Amino acid sequence: LSVTSVEDPVIMSKIRQNLREKHARHIADLRAYYDAEIHSLKQQLEASHKTASSEDLKKINQSLADRCDQLDAALNEASARIKDLENKNAVLERQVADWRDRFYTVSNNSKGLQERMEEMRTNNKEKDNTISRLKSRLQDLEEAFEKAYKLSDNKNTRLKEENKMFQNLLGEYESLGKEHERVKDTLNTTENKLLDANTQISDLKRTISKLEAQLKQVEHENMLKLRH
Repeated sequence: LSVTSVEDPVIMSKIRQNLREKHARHIADLRAYYDAEIHSLKQQLEASHKTASSEDLKKINQSLADRCDQLDAALNEASARIKDLENKNAVLERQVADWRDRFYTVSNNSKGLQERMEEMRTNNKEKDNTISRLKSRLQDLEEAFEKAYKLSDNKNTRLKEENKMFQNLLGEYESLGKEHERVKDTLNTTENKLLDANTQISDLKRTISKLEAQLKQVEHENMLKLRH
């Protein structure tokens, strides 16, 4: 069984149907075999009635009765073993379905984290561009401030206004810088979660492979027991 086969409910239904049909055929063959044995023993018993003495008939009858009991016990044991293997198959199928659902859940979470990380990267890139533009504007203002300061010491009012603009711009720049750092921290956290999700996906894949191997082994044991 491959992961694709396990994920396909139609294939799994056909496999279970085939196993049930095989079990039914094997049980029918066993019953036919034991019925033939019992019929043959009965014929031997009837034939021996005509030639054997009363004491011999009792011994033969007891031997045949013991043989019939052994055959019935063997048939019951085989039926119980087949039922046990069917129960094990059902348990393994439920485990595979459970791990497959968990695998889908983790995959969906990983996909969501990847999309979120891409969005954050895009936003971070836009903020980097904004910070670059602000740096360029800040540099222009610094140059203009220096030129204005050199041209006239009497333009205190203008200088104050420009200084105020400069301080406001500087505050905006610092605020964007802090926001940029927070975005970077969030991006790192998201990347760590994505790594954890990928690790969990790998673990789930390995667990599904082990369960598939166990299911295959139980089916192999079932076939060996049925042949026996």
